[in-house]
Amino acid sequence: MRIPLTKYGLPEVAAYPVGVAALMAGIGLWGHIFSPVWAIVAAEGGLALALVWSLMFFRDPYREPPRDPGLWLAPADGKIVGIERVDEPDFIAGPALRISIFLSVFNTHINRSPCDAKVEKITYRRGKFLNALNPLAGKINESNTIAMVRANRASGRNPQSAILNPRLVVRQISGAIARRIVCAAREGQQLAGGERFGMIKFGSRTELYIAADEHVECAVRIGDRVKAGVTPLARYRMGDDGQQISDGRP
Repeated sequence: MRIPLTKYGLPEVAAYPVGVAALMAGIGLWGHIFSPVWAIVAAEGGLALALVWSLMFFRDPYREPPRDPGLWLAPADGKIVGIERVDEPDFIAGPALRISIFLSVFNTHINRSPCDAKVEKITYRRGKFLNALNPLAGKINESNTIAMVRANRASGRNPQSAILNPRLVVRQISGAIARRIVCAAREGQQLAGGERFGMIKFGSRTELYIAADEHVECAVRIGDRVKAGVTPLARYRMGDDGQQISDGRP
């Protein structure tokens, strides 16, 4: 059975519990010398909660992605805090739909691929550590940008019904607490929809950019809660033949 803790959390998954357990043991053995019983109980309780939280933060639950090839799935767990039409000149080269997700310290922090895609370019940028809820965080905070090209499957009856611009961008953005972005993806790597590729530690923001197209429909609203690799953020509704795109899978 796979232990539901992420490998991206090492060494924290090992170091934090050991440190907290040692501190709890020290308080239990010698705390009575310096503090009353109620203070010792309160301290032990607080440390126990910290121990549970440190493990819960690095949880890595199993996810079964939808098999619809016309979906872009959430790249992170959290709350939708922004849905905007913007210009993305660097990779998409035109108008794009940007969907922003805020991850609190209580969310699962694993990042997953929004669809079957090939990683074309990864760009890390140093920056500040504003609160991830701040709209400026996406512009000036430390970030890691993963540019991808999705598997562009057309319908069997009309090859022209494939997504016109298959380029997309996932941006990992640090927050006021998050100080480490982990990206295990590599340029040239093929990722399956919902596949893990990294995480951001201790509160952050993740943005998805997809080419704005008349057939692209946003599937979420501001305030919605989403799960990485499961919740559709957008869908490609119809092909040129009026049929929803399909790759032939059931």
